[in-house]
Order: sequence, then structure tokens, then C-alpha cells
Amino acid sequence: MCHDLAVLYADGLLGLILFGLWLFCVIDVITTDESSMRNLPKLPWVLIVVLLFDIGALAWLIAGRPWPASGPRSAPTRTSRAYPEYDRPGRHVPQNPDDDDAFLAQVRARAEEQRRQYQERRKRELDDERGRLTRRPEDDQL
Repeated sequence: MCHDLAVLYADGLLGLILFGLWLFCVIDVITTDESSMRNLPKLPWVLIVVLLFDIGALAWLIAGRPWPASGPRSAPTRTSRAYPEYDRPGRHVPQNPDDDDAFLAQVRARAEEQRRQYQERRKRELDDERGRLTRRPEDDQL
């Protein structure tokens, strides 16, 4: 009788531990940002963990949960989502276009060129219009 009671307590304790693991994984899947999840989007992970209980919880811990930020990391590959192009380490890109002197110089040069072209075109149009207004009908017959 004592042996049966110990087995019953062990089974109850194991069930409680597995339920706690499952509950932890459900909450972890729901609160984890989708961009940091591995292998699948958020909705399939929620369905796997909720419907497959302990197997789904273990699958989440092994294949879906993001790796911790600390510790050794492997170098990101082309298909890796570890570093988006704009967050790649060592890449300096001004956050504000006003801080990028090369960009501002290019914008100024383009604006000056457009102003110059506009002024030349406008001057030609005015000269043509002035020529038409000052021309006499007798000049057309010559």
C-alpha cells in the first residue's frame, strides 16, 4: 500500500511538472516577438504548443524559442535573420538624412543643376515669346 501511494504521488508530481512546462511554453510563445521566433511564424507555434501539449512544448523549447542574447554566436549567413541589413554590426548609416554630408551635397548639387536648367529653359521661352510679339507681319513675307 505504501508503494502504491508513492507511485501515485510521483505520477501526480510528474503531471504537475509537465503541466507547468506546458503552461510556461504557451505563455512564452504568446509573449515572444514573432521576428525573433525560429523556424515557423507565431500562429503555427501557438497551435503546436496548445494542441500537442508536452510534445509541442518540447518542440518549442528545442526548435522555436529564440536563443539568448548572451553567449557565443555563430556568424550570420546570407539567409540568417540574425542581423537585418540596416542593423549589421560595423555598418554606420546616419539615422537622420541631415547628418549625412555626402547625401546633402548630392541633394544640393542636383537642386542647383535643376535650377540652372529651369532658368535656361525659361530664358529661351521668354526670348521666343518676345520674338513673336515684336515680329511684324511684313517680316513673315520676306
